[in-house]
Amino acid sequence: MSGGFDPLVPRPIDLPTAVPLDLDPTGGELAATFDAAKIFAAPGTPADPPDEATLAAWRARLHAWRDGARARYGTPSRYDDPAAAWASRCFTVAQVWLWDELFFDFDTQVFTPDRFVADASERFGGLDGVVLWHAYPIIGIDDRNQWDFYDVPGLPEAARALHDAGVAVFVDYNPWDVGTRRAPGTDAAELAAVVTRLGADGVFLDTLKKADPEFVAVLEAARPGIGLEGESKLVTGRIADHSLSWAQWFADSDIPGVLRARWFERRHMQHHIRRWNRDHGAELRSAWLNGAGVMVWEVVFGAWVGWNDRDAATLRRMLPVQRAMHSWLTQGKWTPLAVCEPPVYASTFERAGVRLYTLVNTGEQDAAYVARGPGSWLPLHSGDGIGRPGEVEVTVPAGGVAALVQIADGVACPDEIARLPRVLAGQPPVPDSSFRHRRAVRLPAPAWSGPVAEPDVVTRLRSGAVPVPAGEQVLTVRFRQRETGMYDGAPYVEEWKPLPPRLHDQRTLERAVTIGPGVRVASAEVSTADYARFLDDLGEPTPSGGSGRRSTDPATGVSLARARQFAAWAGGRLPTEDEWQLAAARPGFVRRTPAVWNWTESEHSDGRTRFVMLKGGSAHLTSGSDWYTDGGVRLCEFALKFLLPGLGVDATPSIGFRICWDGPWEDEA
Repeated sequence: MSGGFDPLVPRPIDLPTAVPLDLDPTGGELAATFDAAKIFAAPGTPADPPDEATLAAWRARLHAWRDGARARYGTPSRYDDPAAAWASRCFTVAQVWLWDELFFDFDTQVFTPDRFVADASERFGGLDGVVLWHAYPIIGIDDRNQWDFYDVPGLPEAARALHDAGVAVFVDYNPWDVGTRRAPGTDAAELAAVVTRLGADGVFLDTLKKADPEFVAVLEAARPGIGLEGESKLVTGRIADHSLSWAQWFADSDIPGVLRARWFERRHMQHHIRRWNRDHGAELRSAWLNGAGVMVWEVVFGAWVGWNDRDAATLRRMLPVQRAMHSWLTQGKWTPLAVCEPPVYASTFERAGVRLYTLVNTGEQDAAYVARGPGSWLPLHSGDGIGRPGEVEVTVPAGGVAALVQIADGVACPDEIARLPRVLAGQPPVPDSSFRHRRAVRLPAPAWSGPVAEPDVVTRLRSGAVPVPAGEQVLTVRFRQRETGMYDGAPYVEEWKPLPPRLHDQRTLERAVTIGPGVRVASAEVSTADYARFLDDLGEPTPSGGSGRRSTDPATGVSLARARQFAAWAGGRLPTEDEWQLAAARPGFVRRTPAVWNWTESEHSDGRTRFVMLKGGSAHLTSGSDWYTDGGVRLCEFALKFLLPGLGVDATPSIGFRICWDGPWEDEA
């Protein structure tokens, strides 16, 4: 691409750090470079693999750096605290939007954490942690801050259900939230209150690599042993008080290398993730070789990037071994690239006379690895190994993983290891790496069985309605490119970290639509007076609109469901986003003040995410960060993909609505 930026190529900051074999890594510039590495690159290439002498020298440099770094920063003691020990076992963590349709039932309006956990257990082998993602990308639609979006009925009970299922709970912290209403306490104090209310175990530090020590202290007081997980690489000096970190957008060497933070402190948990990938094989193999974890993130802020069957099966093969042999991965003698026979590589983790081999195959065909040596050999994955005296042959599936254990003579096989072949017997590799698309479909409005407006009310509301041209129309739609994408598909497939102008840029698309005959859209939004009449018919009190509200102001604080009910009460429906746009370009279409976004009849679902297209813009504009949703008054061509929350969270002072009716019309008879 022009300008030197190719989104499909790792940036220099993403690349692994070379390990010079002729330089001392314990001090000076090289030590500082190593301190900041993401991954220590392996020597050689698959075509020219290193010999054992080279590998020994490479490992010696890694040991020397670690010894020097511990002399500079100290040996982390936090990991000796029993209250913090849970984090080192959190091998797989999932990000979940609170309103993911696996986690929330829109029909009953209740959270369904058991359903989410059951699905993950079947497809991935279970979860060790869940991040409850709550505010972005809809925060900024009004003045509500990030803490307000966690104040949801039923959420503490959902968090408790996750704990009952043995799943740790993380909450999300957005340090960039500086433009919404200010809470009475500091961010640390407000976050600590959320942690306490939800019983959270950890915090994801969105856009932050690390938190300030004072911030950490406040959270630790709220939940002793709390796990803080920064985004991207964590500096070596702060591994001491951050027990987890994302390994996000980490490019590896051709021969898999070593995670720097994991090498420095074996009990530090990292979660590999490239969120826009449809192939997670490289992340899984790196995690397997490093004894680290992965993040499962199938719905990225409304965009579906679900895992393929091969990668899900690989994770199911990994997790039972990692969980059962946790002490080997965190306390055993770790030898990186103990096997370097392209395309097969392995780390070994040795403890108490038992040596675990974590084998990976970077090739596109199944590969055989033959291990020889004293003692007994136990392939952990059923069907992958053939035992012979003094040796064993293991099949490592294409792009996948396998595990092998060597047990010294005179050592009894520990029970937790002896059980693994039976546990893994039903977890064969799956070769299918095809991407399972999910297409969003438009959902119809629910049927209305409530009261209907008096004829004179309907006549008044229909007065001056704007006719929409029928037939096929080609519309220009403008939007800001966000991580939500638009109607279908992920916006950054297989990309490394999206940056401007790929991110937050203004985009245009064309929509060919067919408009039915006789459609007319109300000339203005429903007013507070008309909405009060509707509530009166329902026998409900009119909500307080605050001081200064006029009867001609647009009705706001109305959920999509309630706006649909009003439209049905008035004998009509909400206009689609296309009908709204066409009407807005014609004479007679007006906006009430203050200007508000308009709901449209465009609720979509792909089975995991619901969204609605909003039109018109609003007088409210939250500033201070590009991560806020769009605000300000917009041209009729502009559309905002708004992820739909439940439990009335979608009701906001920034969204109103207008209605439309289908013909025939009396004046056209």
